[in-house]
Amino acid sequence: MDLRFTEEERAFRDEVRAFFHANVDPKVREKLLDGEGMEKEDIVNWQRTLNAKGWAAPAWPVEYGGTGWDAMKQYIFLEEMQKTPAPQPLAFNINMVGPVIYTFGNAAQKAHYLPRILNIDDWWCQGFSEPGAGSDLASLKTKAVRDGDAYIVNGQKTWTTLAQHADWIFCLVRTDPSAPKPQMGISFLLIDMKTPGIEVRPIVTIDGGREINEVFFTDVRVPAENLVGEENRGWDYAKFLLGHERVNIARIGMSKQKLARIRELAGKEMSRGAPLIDDPRFREKLAQIEIDLKALEITQMRVIANEHKYAAQGRPDPASSILKIRGSELQQATTSLMMEVMGPYAMPYAEAHAPDGWNELPIGPDYAAPASPAYFNFRKVSIYGGSNEIQKNIIAKAVLGL
Repeated sequence: MDLRFTEEERAFRDEVRAFFHANVDPKVREKLLDGEGMEKEDIVNWQRTLNAKGWAAPAWPVEYGGTGWDAMKQYIFLEEMQKTPAPQPLAFNINMVGPVIYTFGNAAQKAHYLPRILNIDDWWCQGFSEPGAGSDLASLKTKAVRDGDAYIVNGQKTWTTLAQHADWIFCLVRTDPSAPKPQMGISFLLIDMKTPGIEVRPIVTIDGGREINEVFFTDVRVPAENLVGEENRGWDYAKFLLGHERVNIARIGMSKQKLARIRELAGKEMSRGAPLIDDPRFREKLAQIEIDLKALEITQMRVIANEHKYAAQGRPDPASSILKIRGSELQQATTSLMMEVMGPYAMPYAEAHAPDGWNELPIGPDYAAPASPAYFNFRKVSIYGGSNEIQKNIIAKAVLGL
């Protein structure tokens, strides 16, 4: 397989790169370089910039606002975005609920929701996991009972990322408790977060942030017209969604950008009187991650090469599970190496007395303080989107035929 870009692809890469460098707010780019979290406004503004260009949803069909790019151009676009770095379009909108709606939704749902998803007029969150249903998602208990022209929803979702910002939530709910298999009794509902009976409670993570939440539903009345596809077919739609999510979780461009940043900062930080980048053991660790990342990139190219075959079958390449496993492991490896670069300066913040009271201040350079929160936060990437253990089961069945 020839992994070199064609002349057309190189020209496309240059166009994308120039657009990003001309349009990404330098302050936002600096936040991303330092590993700081994005504000809601940062994400909304950038997605609307992309939407005005027609680039908000590279993988969507043209008739729904997509670009018409082939899989290789989509890959180039995503890699350049992550390497710049620039904020990525909100995944819950673009990579998750959007594709489910344009693939399985009815005409009215497509006409209403898709333009708003593209322009982030509605911020979506994902209601899948529950306290007793994470990797074993089919055991979910949140139920929806049909009552005339509506469903009455009761239950609880957890680990709901950015639900504090959300206008809508797409939920897996149990509509047939007596189904012979638990997967057969699940439906896919779209729920307005302003509906009475919904409560969002924060979960403070180990890095001190509020990224995830619990969402409680108490007699929440959801119009039946918000059902996507057929009742009790939600499990099929969820598998479709998760296949899309796992490909993007590889984040090869992000890992490349992190390695470049590590190399840059290791040239500044000193160890035994010399820049850390000159330490042979450190260089070995850096080189090993670079080699592993190149191997993952080649695997990604193989998945892209087979994309047409699986698209014709209406399902993602099961090898996307490999991308999820190795991609998440390498993201974690880069955060570990950044911690080594920063050393004691990676302590998040120290409290210092100031004239206006106690303030949290970094104990070293400003770029060092986010290293520790990022390290702890990235422990989750091998869990969400289907844990790596579950991905190995998928590979055993769908790839190896065991």
